[in-house]
Amino acid sequence: MNYDKLAELPQFTVVNEYVPDLEVGSGGHESEAQLEKKFIQTLEAQGYEYLKTLTSEDDLIANLRVQMEKLNHEALHGEPFTDKEWQRFYKEILANKKDHIEEKTAKFQEERRFDFEFDDHHHANLMIFDAEHVNNNRLQVINQYEEKEGKHDLRYDVTVLVNGLPIVHIELKKRGVAIREAFNQIKRYSRDGFWAGDALFEWVQIFVISNGTETKYYANTTRDNHIREMASKATKGGKKTSNSFEFTSYWADARNRRIADLKDFAKTFFAQQTLRNVLARFCVFTEDRVLMVMRPYQIAATERILERIRIASNKKTMLGTVDAGGYIWHSTGSGKTLTSFKTAQLATKLDYIDRVLFVVDRQDLDNQTQREYNKFQKDCVKGTVDTGALTEQLSDAIVTKKVGDKVVPIKKSKIVITTIQKLAIFVKKNAPGTPDAGIYDKHVVLIFDECHRSQFGKMHEDIAKRFKRYHIFGFTGTPIFAKNANMSGNPKMRTTEQAFGTQLHQYTIVDAIQDQNVLPFHVETIGKVSPKADIKDKDVHSIDIENALLKPERVTAVVKYILDHFADKTLRAKSYVLKGENLNGFNSIFAVSSVKAAMLYYAELKKQLADLPDEHPMKKLTYATIFTYSQNEEDPEDGALDDGGDVTKLDQTSRDFLDDAIKDYNVMFPKTGKTTFGAGDGDQFHNYYMDLSDKMKKRKLDLLIVVNMFLTGFDATTLNTLWVDKNLKLHGLLQAFSRTNRILNSVKTCGNIICFRNLEDQTNEAIALFGDKDAAGIVKIRTFEEYYSKGYGEGKSRVRPYTELIAELQKQYPLGVTIAGEANVKKFVMLFGEILRRLNVLRVFDEFTDDKVAKQILSDYDLQDYKSLYLDFYDQLRGKNKGESENINDDIVFEMDTIRQFDVNIDYILNMIEQYHGSNCKDKELLGRINKLLESSAHLRPKRKLINAFIHSYNSSASQANWAAFVIAKLTKDIKDLAEKYAMDEEATTTFVTNALSIGSLATTGSDFDKILPVMPMFAAEDSLAVFEATRQEIVEAVQAIFDEYQGVYVDLEDFYSATPVEWWKSGKQGIPAPLPPGKPAYLVMEGEWYDAIESGEKRVEYREIKPKYIPMFRDKKPACVRLAYGYSTRQMIWEIEKIVENDGCFELHLGKRLQ
Repeated sequence: MNYDKLAELPQFTVVNEYVPDLEVGSGGHESEAQLEKKFIQTLEAQGYEYLKTLTSEDDLIANLRVQMEKLNHEALHGEPFTDKEWQRFYKEILANKKDHIEEKTAKFQEERRFDFEFDDHHHANLMIFDAEHVNNNRLQVINQYEEKEGKHDLRYDVTVLVNGLPIVHIELKKRGVAIREAFNQIKRYSRDGFWAGDALFEWVQIFVISNGTETKYYANTTRDNHIREMASKATKGGKKTSNSFEFTSYWADARNRRIADLKDFAKTFFAQQTLRNVLARFCVFTEDRVLMVMRPYQIAATERILERIRIASNKKTMLGTVDAGGYIWHSTGSGKTLTSFKTAQLATKLDYIDRVLFVVDRQDLDNQTQREYNKFQKDCVKGTVDTGALTEQLSDAIVTKKVGDKVVPIKKSKIVITTIQKLAIFVKKNAPGTPDAGIYDKHVVLIFDECHRSQFGKMHEDIAKRFKRYHIFGFTGTPIFAKNANMSGNPKMRTTEQAFGTQLHQYTIVDAIQDQNVLPFHVETIGKVSPKADIKDKDVHSIDIENALLKPERVTAVVKYILDHFADKTLRAKSYVLKGENLNGFNSIFAVSSVKAAMLYYAELKKQLADLPDEHPMKKLTYATIFTYSQNEEDPEDGALDDGGDVTKLDQTSRDFLDDAIKDYNVMFPKTGKTTFGAGDGDQFHNYYMDLSDKMKKRKLDLLIVVNMFLTGFDATTLNTLWVDKNLKLHGLLQAFSRTNRILNSVKTCGNIICFRNLEDQTNEAIALFGDKDAAGIVKIRTFEEYYSKGYGEGKSRVRPYTELIAELQKQYPLGVTIAGEANVKKFVMLFGEILRRLNVLRVFDEFTDDKVAKQILSDYDLQDYKSLYLDFYDQLRGKNKGESENINDDIVFEMDTIRQFDVNIDYILNMIEQYHGSNCKDKELLGRINKLLESSAHLRPKRKLINAFIHSYNSSASQANWAAFVIAKLTKDIKDLAEKYAMDEEATTTFVTNALSIGSLATTGSDFDKILPVMPMFAAEDSLAVFEATRQEIVEAVQAIFDEYQGVYVDLEDFYSATPVEWWKSGKQGIPAPLPPGKPAYLVMEGEWYDAIESGEKRVEYREIKPKYIPMFRDKKPACVRLAYGYSTRQMIWEIEKIVENDGCFELHLGKRLQ
């Protein structure tokens, strides 16, 4: 072995330091088959059983039975299943037709044991995975598994079976092929085959992709995510966010050194103990029913804390001191909260630990985080300071509940999740010796999230005075060192190390950016409004500087800049999908220096927006402000941002202003229910904070003006821009900047920091302190000149600038000249893909957007022509055109995610058509522009015929209503023509096609498709069979063409109108259906019996248990209607919701009239 486990402990999952295996290669070409063979040999050498001949579902099921019998040897008393028992266990637990990815993931991650009744009627718990004794789980490996029941015949590369179930799937590409191709291959398998047969491949929990040189892993996705991604609404020019390549991870050692080569990855990640531990201990199935696999630095930190607990518990003198604890330095945005909470969970499994207190700051609690924590312990982190529930959890008193006629004790959870505010009150109220102070003598682990907060020093002093046998651990992205410590207070508690002990693991912002777990920053200083260089704190009193910076003319100029550049900075022209909803661009926070500044900027923003004409794109900007009283708000010496101030201490003028701003907010976002917002006492202000947080995370709020709040601990992936008119430094600066750099998708490439004060020195100082003195080039994106005209790097690693790439494009591939030969096609695709990537970065620079016509060099028309050519080659090489040439896809990657970001949407095209009709159809130049846009749009390209037919069919308004009526009529005519041409049943064909369009997925195999085909004679001659098969293929191509043409368009209509377009057309009515109530319908899957009862009118109330899955759906969103689905089929209906009542632990949906 070339690696050693951390601290000589074989149970550690992440190796302390890995030395790569410098194997001498053959020097020749290594094919994909050779790569696969070596990988399997490595697994065999590590004890995996290789089942070389297992390639079919029958073989898989037979082996699964044997492995389940071995795993459940004791429960089965050494006897095998009877055939009847196996069939029941297999059909009910392993291959239940009602279970899909989400349900199977829940079974593997949460349930794992199932009560089973045997033939003789005795019961026993049967396992599918033993998480308590991981070595009981047997690992096998198979390859080249054949799936013949999917949309196409498929052959999977390598799969690891755990107890006979396919749990880890590996997709390989030969060296030199982009790793993204392996990722795309798995997406195709998920779409075309994993669900086939008995859908056993829906059990896969982890995917691994590799091209030999690079290897990454990622978790599966839920069925809901899969449906949303496949739905046509998610392809409206939008980038998908779930199961996105951006969320794949590298494996590494504990020192954060990447283990990328496949042979090294196989020896570490696929070491049997490591893989078992990852599956048993280091996966998290969230309240949103999304599986996450922890990253290596998260696992290393967790295991180091558990090891420190073990060592300190064996050495009693360490308990109750900082030596028994320590802190984890993990960069902001790298998933600290997940790591810390998982650590708390695992610590509760240690027999000698009495309680684990997981402590968070109330200021960080929003609806989403509360739901996540409360899933594990009900009401543990309510946003109040009431300590009743905490006292009950920590006390030794027996808590009971009545079950029928009996009173039974309630087993208390070992994990107690609370806020620092509640813990502080508890410690203050309960002195040693008082009735509720028994916890002080228990063996306790305290884990603090975000331990850079200033109050933790005081908290630790109080804990040391009360608790006797404790370990205290902290997590932070910005530790307090001597350099950034506050010099006031207890000198022994100024730094993170003094308060929590030694650093146990670090993962800096440099590590996070290099691993692509967070984004780099684009920091830009706006010279027109930034302070003059000669104004410095040492020369002028700070209050004079502040007054100078808040002069009306400067405030006006800053607000005007924000409004002028808002759409560019937040990328409002780019669309993507978030949790099933199509969004354009991102949102932003404006950090200002003081409450006075917040009020001035808010008032000026409101004034400038009011002065805009109604048609101005910024007129509908949604905005808000929030602030509290805080000492030293303008420029604290240590750079800390105190976001925990008291709103009641604001002066009356400020409170009145905030109240008025909240009234504006209530007009923008009308409330439902009894919740009130305000700047007064009680929960009104906290409710406002929670609602703001929710609106920011859902990108409902465009701009939020703050002083300190929301600048630490707040996570919103949709946030990409921070406007700054405030002095920031050290950890406060990095915390504030890091609100913008959460990974979301390929549309979001960096965090935008727009500074109205010069913070260059402060930025470099913070990066040096929390990353590396030479890390500025990693943490910040490069300069405009480097991307545009100079380039950067040397030799083969040099990155060419935009101007150089364009010069080569125009010289080698001028428009109008045919690109001949596959080699030249390949070079063009690679070159233009690089240009698209460079354009994607350049658009965040003012130097580019302010002078786009000149800086882009290519005219918009020429750029569209090149995009059209690029898409032509994409269609050709993906086999969409007949007579395709040799496929060279393995050698190139098309930048389809990037090119979609330059797409326009249908509304933009309809507006141009309106202009064309306004010219009495004489503006041929405008018509040419429309056609260019259609040709160059990845989304609208398949709809060219449809849109052109609309242009030439309608001489009146190109309104949404006329467009809808046209689409309805043409779709039904196209289906009718198809049915007549091939003697198909028109109604069955209509149902099949519209159902496919509804769910966004077309299956041209299986019984549903066979039902629409013309009847084949039972005893047909062989030549007749050939004719029938040829006709069938023609029908497949014709149906696919209709699907491509109307995909997205149809669902746009279906989601907004009260009957499906075809239902409306079939009823003989004219025009378009009445609109549905505002808002997206809720979506529920129902069992057939209850679906039929509602459809018949027999059942008018639908019940759903109040649990995390349904709380956001019904309590938060309060939908006006609900879409009900018959199982996971396309049989669906929409009903009006008259009211939603919470009663006896359930949501009661009282249904009104049927809308669709």
